[in-house]
Amino acid sequence: MTLDHRPIPQEALPPGWGPVDVRDDRLVYRQRQPPLELIAERDIPDRAHPSLGIGRCWELQCRHRIGELSITEQIGHVPTKRGAIDGLLKCMHTLTDRLEATHGPIELQSALEDISLSNAVPDCSRE
Repeated sequence: MTLDHRPIPQEALPPGWGPVDVRDDRLVYRQRQPPLELIAERDIPDRAHPSLGIGRCWELQCRHRIGELSITEQIGHVPTKRGAIDGLLKCMHTLTDRLEATHGPIELQSALEDISLSNAVPDCSRE
């Protein structure tokens, strides 16, 4: 998928967010200030749920920098591309609303923990 076929229209994005890498199996959006990347990648889950019809899923992540170090935080898994798009938008809005340009890693971690993906892939390791 090229940038001409964006799954999230520009007018739906919060201020400062834009597409970086948009493909069939990977979506990356970046915010300039504070510098953050949100990533949704199609993945084979460690614990597939064939009885639920989930053989593949989308993993959502947030990439940020602490000094020279690049950190990637897992946000969660969703079963569909539509869920990944909705999850990315929810993350963008939450981070835009909660973080200021001078946020620290604690504020970012707190904001990420508060994001709830409504159509998340069930985690059978918690059963």
